Amino acid sequence: MKESMGNPLHLKSLNHISLVCRSVEESMNFYQDILGFVPIRRPGSFDFNGAWLFGYGIGIHLLQSEDPESLPKKKEINPKDNHISFQCESMGAVEKKLKEMELEYVRAIVEEGGIDVEQLFFHDPDGFMIEICNCDNLPVVPLAGEMPRSCSRLNLQHMQRQQIQQVVQQ
Repeated sequence: MKESMGNPLHLKSLNHISLVCRSVEESMNFYQDILGFVPIRRPGSFDFNGAWLFGYGIGIHLLQSEDPESLPKKKEINPKDNHISFQCESMGAVEKKLKEMELEYVRAIVEEGGIDVEQLFFHDPDGFMIEICNCDNLPVVPLAGEMPRSCSRLNLQHMQRQQIQQVVQQ
């Protein structure tokens, strides 16, 4: 196995994803009304139609397709397709809201070591898939050399306390 290089590019965080869309206006409405993103100013020097939104520590940059009809239309929701995932506070509340909004979605459960992770998958207006999950239930366990981590600070603190207790008991 190749040895880990650490952080060779000195990356700090994910900044944004960029999505080409049929209609910037329709996509903006989706990301604002469904996912809670907020529109932000984009550089005025851009000479093409688009919009920037921000939420949950990342940006979404929407770019108007030059040929909207040529964009592929995805109908089937396939959890194995490209997607972006958001953690939520309550899967039940999310599922209830998706039903109220009459958004088609697929539900999945991943079980690992006695931990269940619930997932809901649905498409944006252009067929880009969105996942909503309670993935912070699942610890992030490196393959070698590092301590397990969590997507959630609360779970991480709990895991660290457990590890300290295990060391003390040994």
